[in-house]
Amino acid sequence: MWQYQKKLQYPIKIKQTNPKLASLIMSQYGGPDGEIGASLRYLSQRYAMPYAELKGLLTDVGTEELAHLEMVGTIVYQLTRNLTEEDIKKAGFDAYFVDHTAGIYPVSAAGVPYNAFSFASKGDAITDMHESMAAEQKARTTYDNILRYCADDPDVRDVIKFLRQREVVHYQRFGEGLRLLTDRLNEKNFYAINPSFD
Repeated sequence: MWQYQKKLQYPIKIKQTNPKLASLIMSQYGGPDGEIGASLRYLSQRYAMPYAELKGLLTDVGTEELAHLEMVGTIVYQLTRNLTEEDIKKAGFDAYFVDHTAGIYPVSAAGVPYNAFSFASKGDAITDMHESMAAEQKARTTYDNILRYCADDPDVRDVIKFLRQREVVHYQRFGEGLRLLTDRLNEKNFYAINPSFD
């Protein structure tokens, strides 16, 4: 089903460690609007989609989100490699370090572990498309917030800007999917036409 190329979608070469920034960016790994939830959302929603184009769209975006998960993990890893005990304490990274050392673990910036309740798969095509569009906007907002904290590190900022732009593209693609659904309202999508509700 997939061909895995052993390279990231966007090159990541971060020169300076910054565990404080890593703890914020970690939210896009395992936070409520992060990449792990996005990939699970879309790869789960695709099964109930009534049209092949929508199944394909959700599969494409869901697998791309897995690539983004890998990128965010790489950013966090590079920002936290070779830390000294002093670096860890000074940055407030000690609570994370105690539980995970510098391993990549899905948590929010607030330290809340990833929970599958952060995404929805309802089985109704229109509901799920709206959910997906909203999810992309929430992820874009999170990247906007991260950009506020990485202005002085172009190595991080460039990658975050790339990931943010992909959220915008995904939102637009899901909007096209929603238009396809509403243009074809019939018994396959139960929003407006459902004989059992008449």
